[in-house]
Amino acid sequence: MKPTNKYTMKETMDVAKQASLEIEQYLWQQPETLGVVNLEDDPYFQALDIDLAWETKDGVFLVEIKGDRYYRTGNYFFEVVSNQSKNSLGCFMYTEADFVFYYFIDEKELHVLPMPQTREWFNENKDRYQQKTVSTSVGTGRYFTVGKLVPRDEVKGKQVVNLSVLDKMA
Repeated sequence: MKPTNKYTMKETMDVAKQASLEIEQYLWQQPETLGVVNLEDDPYFQALDIDLAWETKDGVFLVEIKGDRYYRTGNYFFEVVSNQSKNSLGCFMYTEADFVFYYFIDEKELHVLPMPQTREWFNENKDRYQQKTVSTSVGTGRYFTVGKLVPRDEVKGKQVVNLSVLDKMA
């Protein structure tokens, strides 16, 4: 399958970095927050696909962050194969996070998806959705990621927060 989008590793990392920074700022503004720890550079948590630990009055929640620039499509891109040539499982399929924070960085719209409930629903319905392959260039090479385009309005149980409103309040 020919990829329809091409990215560079730098572009991918820039989106991820911006998403992490803005989400961490948002979490620190929440009255229930006791602490936020960025785990992105910790190999143990990388293997579990967990980016943040968010400590609240109700406990510690593990968070996976997915930054995206394609709000206008109306879809989420749920990664099912991370690297096609290695046949490695996509992050959406194995993250051990309590929540996936799917963040549309240009609109500053955060979608909080409860896991594993969202993944269980997805696994029951994934054959209904269009598969898409995207490529990412790394140095002189390239790898291909496979995901499903899932209409946002079909995913139940999510919470949506507009972070630009919080910026104006700060």
